[in-house]
Amino acid sequence: MTSAISVTDLTKTYGAQTALSHATFDVPVGAVCGFVGPNGSGKTTTIRMLLGLISPSAGTGKVLGSSISEPEHYLPYVGALIEGPAFYPALSGRENLNVLATLGKFPKERVGQLLETVGLGSRGDSKFKTYSLGMKQRLGIAAALLPNPKLLILDEPTNGLDPSGIHEIRTLLRDLAQAGTTVFVSSHLLSEIEMICDYLVMLRSGNVIFSGQTHELLAAQQPVVVAKPENVDDLGALAEIVRRLEKEFSAVDGALEILAPQSWASTLNRSAFESGITLSWLETKLPTLEETFFDMTEGI
Repeated sequence: MTSAISVTDLTKTYGAQTALSHATFDVPVGAVCGFVGPNGSGKTTTIRMLLGLISPSAGTGKVLGSSISEPEHYLPYVGALIEGPAFYPALSGRENLNVLATLGKFPKERVGQLLETVGLGSRGDSKFKTYSLGMKQRLGIAAALLPNPKLLILDEPTNGLDPSGIHEIRTLLRDLAQAGTTVFVSSHLLSEIEMICDYLVMLRSGNVIFSGQTHELLAAQQPVVVAKPENVDDLGALAEIVRRLEKEFSAVDGALEILAPQSWASTLNRSAFESGITLSWLETKLPTLEETFFDMTEGI
């Protein structure tokens, strides 16, 4: 088995409305895969089908090698956190996990270990109602890890968190992946996904618009050369040089952003110098995942 998740033409309709249309993608075993797209793009619908909570209208799918039409074959090896964790407010984090371990017939010995794994070792005996939002999310992930899953599915795990909480979850997911767990995490926060995911499935309006390695998507995008003259009055003359060299550009904050490969930067630097223009800044940058996403979905 090379894919933890594999779906082909997966479709879900509600009357005349199509929530997911002919989705086809694979998530390699051991990957940290971002499942990205705006709210309402079909992410939660897909996750619910993968977890056997709803049935597809058409298409097929496999999770850990078993058909999604028979979720009982793979669910014992899947941990999931969707729509936020629900716990007993008056019980401690440890007590809540003990309750879930008893109900799921999981070894209670894992509870202490998981509290340490998610960074709650020192707060395991504090009541859930005293937890911050980030701590509650981490306890939810600990609960999802009780079965010692081969696959962890998380739906918007950083939703509503402050930057510190987001960083906590990001670090945790990296650690889990390094320990061998395949992580499938949905989010509309593309900047966060870019930092932790080596693989992407991208949705827009119920359609898969990209599936593959994150670096391949970003490397395929047109790089931008950013050039800033030392003297702001030279910006117009620098723009004229770029026009003469037949490159597209835009002026942003006293600099030019030019669609060109990295190797072209030296050509610009030389031409600017020959025209008596000194550059105080010259760099090449690739578009971010967020910029790439909006470029790909413009007009859809």
